[in-house]
Amino acid sequence: MKKVLLLAAAVAFSGSSAALAADAVEQIPEAPMAVETVVPTFTWNGGYVGILGGYGWGNGDASVPGLSASDDFDGGRLGGFVGYNWAMASGFVVGLEGDVHYDWNENTYASTDVGTDWGGSVRGRVGYAWDRALLFAAGGWTATNGYIEGPGVDQSETYNGWTLGAGLDYAFTDNMFGRLEYRYNDYGDKNIAGIDTSFDQHVVNVGLAVKF
Repeated sequence: MKKVLLLAAAVAFSGSSAALAADAVEQIPEAPMAVETVVPTFTWNGGYVGILGGYGWGNGDASVPGLSASDDFDGGRLGGFVGYNWAMASGFVVGLEGDVHYDWNENTYASTDVGTDWGGSVRGRVGYAWDRALLFAAGGWTATNGYIEGPGVDQSETYNGWTLGAGLDYAFTDNMFGRLEYRYNDYGDKNIAGIDTSFDQHVVNVGLAVKF
């Protein structure tokens, strides 16, 4: 009788141990799945708007029958610009940009003021980006307002010409970048108050822009 009781107890213990072991196996937590961290990469694609300031070194020529003269028209400038970039494969970037600016480059001759003031341009851009640095070249149409103001004369004309330059944009954050650029502007010829004139200009600009 004792042997039977011992055998039954052993069988019951074995069954409960197996059940506990099965429960323990079933309760083992699954290993957490690895989560891949995606680091967003910077892109130059999109629109932007900014402000610019700089300095221009201008040269103006004037002539009437039997007489000609040339002089420097240098001074500061302030303006704004807006544009859009399309980021291409392999780091290439193309874009379109427009700007307006005001130049302070007036000269005075015998109580007569001569200079240019409001101007602007529309330019195509092509560049190559190294992450947050964008080296670019740009060119297109440009215009400026030239004037002669003095005793008995007050006339102005719009000069139209072409512009070509290059520069560097650098993104400080994902939404803000700075700019340093050089431009050459050839505004062509115009007759003002019976005087044949022409104007060209070298410009260095710095800018700060917000990118969308």
